[in-house]
Amino acid sequence: MTIIRDERAGTQGMAIIDRYEDAVNYLYPILQRCPRAHGNVRDAMMAVLFDQVGLFYQAAKSRQPSKLYAADANLATLRFWLRFAANPRLKIISPAQHRTALRHLAEVGAMLGAWIKTAKGNG
Repeated sequence: MTIIRDERAGTQGMAIIDRYEDAVNYLYPILQRCPRAHGNVRDAMMAVLFDQVGLFYQAAKSRQPSKLYAADANLATLRFWLRFAANPRLKIISPAQHRTALRHLAEVGAMLGAWIKTAKGNG
């Protein structure tokens, strides 16, 4: 299978999307197995998880720093939901899953931080 990429999204944008895809591939099956009693939390987390991809593409294509900040804010929202889901009283995700997910997001966050720094330097 050949994967066709959108070249206009830029190198930084594509690299961060590839890395973020690893996070999605890790989190998606975990969230799919979320207990039915926590369906609202699962749905909110899924929405934030998938909205992030669009925010990265918007930032890459528009080349506007404000779009990078929106992507950064959405990552912070995802981290909040992960913390919430890792609460021992809720038992939605395990502490180990929480750590692994945060490790994935930390890599993405570092790339996004570098991207923001580059965008500020160009502005």
